[in-house]
Amino acid sequence: MNHSTQSFASAAQQPQLIVGLRPVIEAIQAGREIERVLIKTGLDGDLFRSLLDLLHARHIPIQYVPAEKLNSLTTANHQGVAAFIPLIPYADLDNIIIDVTEKGGVPLVLLLDGVTDVRNFGAIARSAECAGVHAIVTPAKGAAAINADALKTSSGALNRIPVCRTPNLRTAIYYLKDSGLQIVSATEKADMPLYDCDFRLPTALVVGAEDTGISDAILKCSDVKVKIPLQGAIQSLNVSVAAAVALFEAVRQRM
Repeated sequence: MNHSTQSFASAAQQPQLIVGLRPVIEAIQAGREIERVLIKTGLDGDLFRSLLDLLHARHIPIQYVPAEKLNSLTTANHQGVAAFIPLIPYADLDNIIIDVTEKGGVPLVLLLDGVTDVRNFGAIARSAECAGVHAIVTPAKGAAAINADALKTSSGALNRIPVCRTPNLRTAIYYLKDSGLQIVSATEKADMPLYDCDFRLPTALVVGAEDTGISDAILKCSDVKVKIPLQGAIQSLNVSVAAAVALFEAVRQRM
């Protein structure tokens, strides 16, 4: 697999924390990637409202927490605000698709809809890297954080495979459609068996959360819906296993 020449962080790197209203504002204005921002419940003031406007404009996830949570993270004067810097740099989906197609490759992209468990995310990334996936796409909100647990579970895959974060998963899907990729959703609501789908085509595979599956809005954007035939009584797979099964069917067809 040949990715764009992007430098990925070492798994040994520790997460960075920026605290304080003005430092967080300045970091965002300077273009720093922000994983999420913790804000003390009840915080107010002009500077806080300026920060809030920035966070909404940049689609940066916000979590309101009690002061005790912030105090447990740092002994510095956090002023009710702490921002997490991601352990790895996020990649640009446009550049990846252009890079793959210019080199004569057939894009294979994995989109995660509502996958919030970090260990599942890490396991999915490990399978995706082994399957030659060109990028993983996650929404800015409602997605698993890329933390130490995710990195460990991925066995280093998250340092090797590009991860793209998008404010809106449907926006990414429309871009991929316009770029010639078929959108294939793996869902138990489908009638078509996984093995009848043509994965030799440029493909964006969508998998969803174990409890809710792929959202109806995303299913409506899909070109193809497929299901994994199950023979046992449980009739459900862990999302990381389901993703691996689907990805390696694509590998089998492309060999």
